[in-house]
Amino acid sequence: MSRRTVVTGVGVVAPGGATRSAFWDMLTAGRTATRRITFFDPADFRSQIAAECDFDPRAAGLTPQEIHRSDRFAQFALVAADEAVKESGLDLAAVDRDNLAVSIGSAVGATTRLEDEYVAVSDHGRHWQVDERYGSRFLYQALVPSSAATEVACRFGAHGPAAVISTGCTSGLDAIGHGHQLIEDGDADVVIAGAADAPISPISMACFDAIRATSARNDDPEHASRPFDATRDGFVMGEGGAVLVLEELEHARRRGAEIFCEVAGFANRSNAFHMTGLRPDGLEMAEAITESLNQARLDPTAVNYINAHGSGTKQNDRHETAAFKRSLGQHAYDVPVSSIKSMVGHSLGAIGAIELAACVLAIRYGVVPPTANLENKDPECDLDYVPKNAREQRIDVALSVGSGFGGFQSAAILRRWTS
Repeated sequence: MSRRTVVTGVGVVAPGGATRSAFWDMLTAGRTATRRITFFDPADFRSQIAAECDFDPRAAGLTPQEIHRSDRFAQFALVAADEAVKESGLDLAAVDRDNLAVSIGSAVGATTRLEDEYVAVSDHGRHWQVDERYGSRFLYQALVPSSAATEVACRFGAHGPAAVISTGCTSGLDAIGHGHQLIEDGDADVVIAGAADAPISPISMACFDAIRATSARNDDPEHASRPFDATRDGFVMGEGGAVLVLEELEHARRRGAEIFCEVAGFANRSNAFHMTGLRPDGLEMAEAITESLNQARLDPTAVNYINAHGSGTKQNDRHETAAFKRSLGQHAYDVPVSSIKSMVGHSLGAIGAIELAACVLAIRYGVVPPTANLENKDPECDLDYVPKNAREQRIDVALSVGSGFGGFQSAAILRRWTS
């Protein structure tokens, strides 16, 4: 008998919404959380804007020790996991800890802590030979991205598989997909799965500045993230995290859990084409979509919402538009598509998990989040991108896709649960 995966809890820390409900309120209102960077002086950068989280770890329930030893990205993961587990109603005392797993995604790990540490040991880069006396006792935790999965596993006493999935900008999708596969394969009954990243730092901004991937619309931060718009000029950096509680269906039923939806399919591909470039025909993303639909035993016409990668770069937006047409055929013109990056920015490895959280909520509440700031449609992007305002609509099947540097292409299918 095949094992099925359902979602029973959702937790989110995102720009403009430090809880799941605040996040959803912002999305459905079409508000944007992009602004001039406040974490450091961005005056020397080409792109001086980002979607920052107004996040107080102490107010969110973390202890002084957790705050001291953990980078910001790990703090996001812990707080989102707390919310998801609480909402799921799991009685951890009754859970078989050997069948409780953790799967956390991150693209850049403890970027903020590592940069701060380097500044200290090198005296702001003045010394080539660094002074190790100024390094933190918790530098090792910052060096290895597995620290987030470790913290989450320890917090909930998970003795099953624990992993960090780091596949660039598809990390969040892939981490939840990995959790789904753990349940399918019988390696876990419950998986705390999601992703977190906190990349708004000088080094990260400099890297994307160098390849001109980020928006330079510094005089209008609120409207800078413009996926599928003809006037777009790059993505806006973001940060945050999201965690889903995934459960094997019968495990959730036995304890009377509320089921949000089912994870019905997940697939990924690599284009092996270019480190940052994308094939214009969208072939690999289309193959990932088709495979995820096959796993779900669904026809392409069953999809009635697409949460796009929608980064706001011309290359990406045209690439995935082609992928939707290739995989869904004529139906691609009938299904609403939107990008929440228009509101919360692009939080690298975290965004896939945040977008899947948005899909879960879209199914639950029957609302398609909008693509904010879409005013001048690119003629090459000719689908229904739900411009500016949310749309009430029953959603039975949601498709979420991700695309990452290195050629990663991922797709997940979420299906409304009916008992």
